[in-house]
Amino acid sequence: MSEVPVEDVLAVHQLYGRQSHAIDSGQAARWAATFTPDGEFVSPSYPEPAAGTAALTAFAERFHVGCVESGERLRHVVSTVEVQLGQSEDALRALAYLQIVGTPEGGSPRLHRLTVLDDELVRTAEGWRVRRRTVHREP
Repeated sequence: MSEVPVEDVLAVHQLYGRQSHAIDSGQAARWAATFTPDGEFVSPSYPEPAAGTAALTAFAERFHVGCVESGERLRHVVSTVEVQLGQSEDALRALAYLQIVGTPEGGSPRLHRLTVLDDELVRTAEGWRVRRRTVHREP
């Protein structure tokens, strides 16, 4: 069985870190740029998938506005990342756990949800990007 090159595994971890910090700090365009231009975000937590840069940016903007309005700081914590070979040398699949932890102003942190990320990743001139993210919620 072939292994994913270490430099690609590290790049995927960096991608997830960039995504988490971007969406948590309200940098919607930066978050959307971690997807391919035709990238998709599909989650049972939201009524419609977001597809394409404009829709992904708008999704991240709405997410941040909701956090500000709620007075709660949300943090995306990605862990237990498994990177697998994809259909070609320029494709990977990554599975990871995502915890969303919220801390209300002056309050204690609490776990909002635990999900599983199932990502199709592609190598671009800018590095690895998410082509399709499917989020699965824990029952």
